[in-house]
Amino acid sequence: MYAVIKTGGKQYRVVSGEKLKIEQIPADVGAEITLDQVLMLGEGETVKVGTPIIVGASVKVTVLSQGRHDKVRIFKFRRRKHSQKHQGHRQNYTEIRIDAIADGAALEPSA
Repeated sequence: MYAVIKTGGKQYRVVSGEKLKIEQIPADVGAEITLDQVLMLGEGETVKVGTPIIVGASVKVTVLSQGRHDKVRIFKFRRRKHSQKHQGHRQNYTEIRIDAIADGAALEPSA
């Protein structure tokens, strides 16, 4: 089973047992958290798409580490103007491990 989750303004396709670096979230290392913004669930040929999210679906993750990516160097140069600008940026991240994907089928009321 796989899921498409939304966190930090980005979307990720996740599978149970996978490690992933996402935008930084305020959580301690070793903490178990639940991501409830699940946009899509899939298993084999069956796909369940939310409008925009699937109510009751969630992904349980464990925080492995907090860190910073490699430095991105920005260099702007204007020719013949004697103008240069140097800038650097390091983005924070949270490394997580996907533990379980819950589809929330038992939580939905039957019609």
